[in-house]
Amino acid sequence: MSDDLDDLKAALRAAPPAPEPSKKEADLALAMKNFDDFQGSRSDARPTSDAPRFGVIGKGVSKMLNALNTRGGLAATTAMVAVGFAVFVVMPNVDQVELPDVTVIPAQPVDDTLVDQEIIAAPAPTTLGKVAEQPARTRADTANELRAQAGQTAPAVVAEPLMEADASTFADTDGMIFEEEISIMPMAGEAGREEYANEAPSPLKITSEEPVSTFSIDVDTASYAVIRRDLKSGYMPNQDAVRIEEMVNYFPYAYPAPDGPHPFAPTVSTMQTPWNTGTQLVQIGIQGDVVDERPPLNLVFLIDTSGSMSDPDKLPLLKQSLRMMLSELRPEDEIAIVAYAGSAGEVLKPTKAAERATILAALDRLDAGGSTAGAQGIELAYQVAERMFDDGEVGRVLLATDGDFNVGIHDPDQLKDFIAKKRDTGTYLSILGFGRGNLDDATMQALAQNGNGQAAYIDTLGEARKVLVDQLSGALFPLADDVKIQVEFNPAHIAEYRLIGYETRALKREDFNNDKVDAGEIGAGHQVTAIYEVTPVGSDAVLTDTLRYAPEVITTDNEELGFLKLRYKRPGEDISTLIETPIIAGADNAGVEEQFAAAIAGFGQLLREDKYLGDWTYSDAISLANGAKGSDPYGYRAEAVTLMRLAESLSK
Repeated sequence: MSDDLDDLKAALRAAPPAPEPSKKEADLALAMKNFDDFQGSRSDARPTSDAPRFGVIGKGVSKMLNALNTRGGLAATTAMVAVGFAVFVVMPNVDQVELPDVTVIPAQPVDDTLVDQEIIAAPAPTTLGKVAEQPARTRADTANELRAQAGQTAPAVVAEPLMEADASTFADTDGMIFEEEISIMPMAGEAGREEYANEAPSPLKITSEEPVSTFSIDVDTASYAVIRRDLKSGYMPNQDAVRIEEMVNYFPYAYPAPDGPHPFAPTVSTMQTPWNTGTQLVQIGIQGDVVDERPPLNLVFLIDTSGSMSDPDKLPLLKQSLRMMLSELRPEDEIAIVAYAGSAGEVLKPTKAAERATILAALDRLDAGGSTAGAQGIELAYQVAERMFDDGEVGRVLLATDGDFNVGIHDPDQLKDFIAKKRDTGTYLSILGFGRGNLDDATMQALAQNGNGQAAYIDTLGEARKVLVDQLSGALFPLADDVKIQVEFNPAHIAEYRLIGYETRALKREDFNNDKVDAGEIGAGHQVTAIYEVTPVGSDAVLTDTLRYAPEVITTDNEELGFLKLRYKRPGEDISTLIETPIIAGADNAGVEEQFAAAIAGFGQLLREDKYLGDWTYSDAISLANGAKGSDPYGYRAEAVTLMRLAESLSK
């Protein structure tokens, strides 16, 4: 045995044989031929379920990767690295990024801790599910890493997001994932740069000390769309992005239509609180009148065309959205387009909606590029709107942006004051948010509120259709301005209460009767829902002690839980109109509409991790929503259940 070992040592010490040039050239030619062959499919190779489209190498790599998910496989590959083996994986189609010639990729030492924590714990790619925790990567990332390993300097490459598989993605029998149709997956880190407008959840109020609650209505829906975007991207939404009133008001409800002198009708219902057996929910539903005949609309699209708008979910999606909206406008409606940044100025002069080809051509000319230092975009938009204005017509500016509001007026307070003054002239402002990363939700909310308009976030064509097609009249044609709600609870029946949501819409008690105080608007066909959780006197759920020196609570024989008052102005008027109605105890008249709204309110509180839910869970919200879908012609409620299920999984 020792003789054999000595012979081996002597052989290793001996000088290597001289290379044979002819054999070296032959081997190199064969290697190049094999490399070229593997860049595409051979003419006689037909992919099957047993032979994937990436050929034998794809199948072999698949089996190798699956084997690497076992401790034994890792041990074996580590041993191979130790004796000097190198494994090459040819990656087809790295999207036209040219790499330098690479002959050897140096093997890296294997960290046992890393193996245990990151490799073995990683799921094998045998399902179609998305792994949300994986960091977003781009093709440029992959190319630059290979260059770095080869000792090369990476050139400037525009990062293009890798694609995620759409519903048509399929897996072969070896667990390899292939893509038929692809869509861009948002990068999770981008949402961390977004800014949201919110306040802490409304505190519990003691009725004997503070019986009156006052707030402005809200018909915005941006919060729900942002939450949906985040959950479908595989991570929990920022809690500051959760505004429960915008989640609840995202859905249509079958409230009774108004039958009287007012443009909307309130409906009040009560029900047992799903998450607390000792409390009740008082729901206020408002249904705006449906208008068949409306005056002409004068619309000015103020479009952000800065360089950041080039992403597919920004300017390209915006163009598609406006195309759909155009088909819903009437021939006598008028459209103008003002762009700031890359395409500055008045892109389209006021044009009748009947001239569809002219409008579409102007949209097609919009390109994203340049900085966001637009040429006084907001002021130019209002100047155009004033030229279009005529008595009896409705004027509105639609600001479409990814969140950079550098539109000429740089001071936020000055910008809000400017918009408020223009609102008083009869021109409203609505905000359409697109994309991710730059989203400035706080400014969107402030501008929409000051402009008597709506703030919506559009992340898909489906959402564009909902906002700009299905709800076009409600979004653009106002029925009532400065709508305020005030509820006085009866301390003889209600010990405590809290308003769920509307934190950013709270008003002072004296603001209710002050017609100079701005509030939200209701458009044609709009519904608005507000929910209070109330604790009856004597309930075990009362959270506060009675004060020793508190004045004696006035008792009454009537059955009123409280009294509801609403104020509103008709468009163009300065004096408000009052609506009053009592809230009767023991009604318990909630149906599927109210139950579904309660499920969404509970869902929002779970996302915010509110302290009032007790042991109520996502499963409870899912069960309540599933049992209260009612009529769901567009699938919005079914989609909400899907989001609840995603949140339940991600929260774990």
